[in-house]
Amino acid sequence: MLETSARLLELLSLLQTPRDWTGTELAERLEVDIRTIRRDIDKLRNLGYPVHAVAGAAGYRLGAGAKLPPLLLNDDEAVAVVLGLRTAAGGTIAGIEESSLRALAKLEQILPARLRHRVSALQAATVSMSAGTPLVDPDVLTAIASAIRDHEQLRFDYRTHDGTEIRRAAEPHRLVHTGRHWYLVGWDVDRKDWRTYRIDRLRPRIPNGPRFTPREAPEVDLANFVAHGISTAPYRYRARITLEVPAAVAANRIPPTIGVIEAIDEGHCLLHTGSNSLDELAVYTGLFGFEFRVHEPPELIEHLRALAHRVTAAISPRDGMPDSAHHT
Repeated sequence: MLETSARLLELLSLLQTPRDWTGTELAERLEVDIRTIRRDIDKLRNLGYPVHAVAGAAGYRLGAGAKLPPLLLNDDEAVAVVLGLRTAAGGTIAGIEESSLRALAKLEQILPARLRHRVSALQAATVSMSAGTPLVDPDVLTAIASAIRDHEQLRFDYRTHDGTEIRRAAEPHRLVHTGRHWYLVGWDVDRKDWRTYRIDRLRPRIPNGPRFTPREAPEVDLANFVAHGISTAPYRYRARITLEVPAAVAANRIPPTIGVIEAIDEGHCLLHTGSNSLDELAVYTGLFGFEFRVHEPPELIEHLRALAHRVTAAISPRDGMPDSAHHT
């Protein structure tokens, strides 16, 4: 049986998991009786931890308090938090780097040697590359997240893909992070349709608009919805191309910000992508290293034919001259 102090720490650790615990469950986990659990709950409350009773379930839940309680993490959780903080220190959210480094310094100071070695080994074996993308103001992310939580209409100034400044109003639904950019998925009030907005181009206007009743999501897979919106919808030319490789192979080479991949069968997939430049579409598609067939747009098909003619002419003998004459 655990001593009282160790048992209180173990009880606090259990209560920090995002679920409700019945007194019986806690007693079984800690190998004590129900009365001991009740006394320990009272001790935690006296220490300032807001342990709430769950109505109708004879259970307990740790609520939000006036100050942050010490977090009790197992080994894997501690390693995950450290690596997450190190990633955030060089991430895409402006101003979060310093806060992440301060939190990281506090956590690493108390890490046991065995965990410090695990973290050091992972860090030594990892090289980070700068994303080279605009940073996002964390206050903007927080403001959007709050509007999503409170079901409040979001009003904002927005810079479009071509640099035009516009004013929009939307019912915010979810934030999506692609690894390079943050996006907001929301119902555009004026266009009366679902839209995707890049957060680094968005400036919220205070105060928020009226509350709204949440709508059904445009797709179950919001990541796929965003990928389609940012890789095809904003562009003049929208291409549909069959790649003669499995979808998993194509996905390893083509990020979701470039196009949406749709499996056809075990050896083929369909790529939906877009661009304002036919040259960019032609060259980028040709550099995938896959056999492919373009279905649309017709302008891209004609552009590829002309490009193929120029490339073939560039490597063919001219005016009856032998190949060797072109290498002297």
